[in-house]
Amino acid sequence: MITKRIIPCLDVKNGRVVKGVNFEGLNDVSSPIELAEYYTKSGADELVFYDITASAEGRSLFTDILKETASRVFIPLTVGGGINSLEDFDRVLKCGADKVSVNSGAIRNPDLIRQAALRYGSQCVVLSVDVKRVDGEFRVFGRGGRDDTGMEAISWIKKCVDLGAGEIVVNSIDTDGVKGGFDLEMLKAVCDVVKVPVIASGGAGKKEDFTELFHALPGVDAGLAASIFHFGEVDIRDLKNDLRENGILVR
Repeated sequence: MITKRIIPCLDVKNGRVVKGVNFEGLNDVSSPIELAEYYTKSGADELVFYDITASAEGRSLFTDILKETASRVFIPLTVGGGINSLEDFDRVLKCGADKVSVNSGAIRNPDLIRQAALRYGSQCVVLSVDVKRVDGEFRVFGRGGRDDTGMEAISWIKKCVDLGAGEIVVNSIDTDGVKGGFDLEMLKAVCDVVKVPVIASGGAGKKEDFTELFHALPGVDAGLAASIFHFGEVDIRDLKNDLRENGILVR
């Protein structure tokens, strides 16, 4: 079994980390810089930084806050939000990101994935997909979960991997912030069609949810969560000890 990763997520709006339920009702949490420092020291394997309103507001990602956050982080950092061109990839990488996450930009121009993979390598290109069930189908949503694209999610993810995406973050809108466990059905459907690392996002409420995730779906490489880590409901070191006791390899 591959060593599993635990990844906190910083959803940033107007320079502050926020969190909501089902992508709605956002509440202020903390400074991304302070949280990044905390997670670097607390056993997180990687960190994700999303400027969650950049695409919806049609602007570039905030680079000043990103630069300062990146300067405090000594674990791999994935950054997304408002990534629409190779220039955006370049700018974010120069700010200190290790990987770049693309979502709405890929929906508008799927070839961006191919271009970025050719220039920076597939390992640098992360496809983030916001998925929700609509009439029994897994549907891709754009602009931070606001717009139903009409695209079926599993075939979209496979297409993007074929274009060069080296990692997939599957965000379940149905389970986001609900804390009832990861969306195992959705994640299995993704794991069945791709061979690249899959990161599960949306639904973690307790340590046992991660154990269930990795036991049920050995093909999932990492578990991503936000509020349970931000508010101290789950300590990452305690979580890793719990996973080890359940036979799951962690760093």
